[in-house]
Amino acid sequence: MSRTIRLAVALLLGLGVTLMLPAAANAAAYRYWGYYQLDGTTWKFATKGADQVTPADGAVEGWRFAVGTENVTRFPRATPSFDDICGTTKAKTGEKRVAVVIDYGRKADSADGIEPPAPVGRCAVVATAATGLEVLSKVASVRTDKALICGVDDIPASGCGDEVKNVSAEASAADTAVTLKLPADKAKDASAKADDDDSNTGTYIGIGVAALAVIAVGGVALSRRRSA
Repeated sequence: MSRTIRLAVALLLGLGVTLMLPAAANAAAYRYWGYYQLDGTTWKFATKGADQVTPADGAVEGWRFAVGTENVTRFPRATPSFDDICGTTKAKTGEKRVAVVIDYGRKADSADGIEPPAPVGRCAVVATAATGLEVLSKVASVRTDKALICGVDDIPASGCGDEVKNVSAEASAADTAVTLKLPADKAKDASAKADDDDSNTGTYIGIGVAALAVIAVGGVALSRRRSA
């Protein structure tokens, strides 16, 4: 299969379009980034490419890297609400907030067998006219080839919609839900670290004060002995 056809097939797979290909190609699998929108608590395929979609303020967009075929589609493994990701983020006039779920897939989905990062939820604050691609680019590094999203945050570092001739049992296994790393989690981590630093600082100050007190008492006692 030529590279052009491979890219077209991967793009169509990402958009959830049923393919009418020769029987030999029906069994083919591809490693690609799929693009989705959250409808309530259900992920649905994007009907257009990310550069042709203009999500509204309050929308939740999803991206998932996986090995998939026309019969097996991999959706993001978490379904957070807009408030879960963007609830504490405010937009100014002329801007909008779009929640973005980025699922880097499973170890079995990668070509090199390396464990990918955990899925994340990020809040994009962009111009009201921003497209889905611009939204994604606001919260992640994006590698493209024409209209196809090839890599997000260097996952994968190379390749674009590559065909997978032999799909492993692990890659064929059903997905399991995951806990999404949210912006609030980072804030909690930072707060916990700050509290820990403050605690340590208080401990050091306490030790320092105690040490000074011991020195002062020792000095007074020494002074009295000399006077005697």
